[in-house]
Amino acid sequence: MSTAANENTSGRREPIAGPETMEAPYPIYVAGEVVSGFGRGGKQLGIPTANLPSEVVEQALTDIPIGVYLGWALVEGDAEVRPMVMSLGWNPYFKNERRSGEVHIMHKYADDFYGKNMKVAILAYIRPEKDYASLDALIEDIHTDIRVAEASLARPNYAQVREASFFSS
Repeated sequence: MSTAANENTSGRREPIAGPETMEAPYPIYVAGEVVSGFGRGGKQLGIPTANLPSEVVEQALTDIPIGVYLGWALVEGDAEVRPMVMSLGWNPYFKNERRSGEVHIMHKYADDFYGKNMKVAILAYIRPEKDYASLDALIEDIHTDIRVAEASLARPNYAQVREASFFSS
């Protein structure tokens, strides 16, 4: 499994993450009820997140490195599987005391969906988790993650996962 950071030596980020054809252990499929998180995503960052239950994070996501991932997500009641980026880790800027799985679905929803079931297909590792000197630097990096995910998910081998039976079962 390739987990190298999506950066070159000058610190600039590559526009695509993951190999052309997915490699083990991807795709990774997880599901769970959306739970309340730390309340920072939408309010403080302007980038709302749907949080996976701690049981999913601790049981299903222990074999992959801490960091940022890309993939697809479906929220109960939504007819469309949507692109997502997910932070898996400790969020050092905020000094979390527990590991979390925070999914940013790249779509503007009218309402919160706490308590609804969410299915997530994790397809590739974007970059390692890191600390930031400022909130603005963190937000800028998340926006870069979103652009990398959009470009990466447009590739046929990644786009086809959107149609996986996992999302319709």
